[in-house]
Amino acid sequence: MTPLFLQAGEDSPKVILDPQKGIFEISGESRPENASHFYSHVLKWLDQFKTFLYWEKKELNKTREVVFTFKLAYFNSTSAKYLLDILLLLDGLKGEKYPVEVNWHYHQPDEDMKYAGEEFARSLSHLKMEMIEL
Repeated sequence: MTPLFLQAGEDSPKVILDPQKGIFEISGESRPENASHFYSHVLKWLDQFKTFLYWEKKELNKTREVVFTFKLAYFNSTSAKYLLDILLLLDGLKGEKYPVEVNWHYHQPDEDMKYAGEEFARSLSHLKMEMIEL
């Protein structure tokens, strides 16, 4: 499966979704002018990746571990909706017994970012988010 790389912009995060290297990361600031457009690429890729995981499990009897990392310094309320969509997709995979982990990084003095991660975690049924202080 082809990786997705989106360079960080002035108002958009860096995105690395590379199954060959096992890197799934969103980092930086997320306040794009058109969050729907920006995150549509990410969500489309993740949906294709989910289909790929199903195929891999059925046809190759292989289950790949997915460790998804969030290292956000800031995100606006519009981005929050799309971040939750990503987390819900990962939560669904975990509910279907795929080995999925989420690491939510935050800087020690930034209690708001820690709280945001904890709030997202409350919305998930199957997935436990690891809070990692930097």
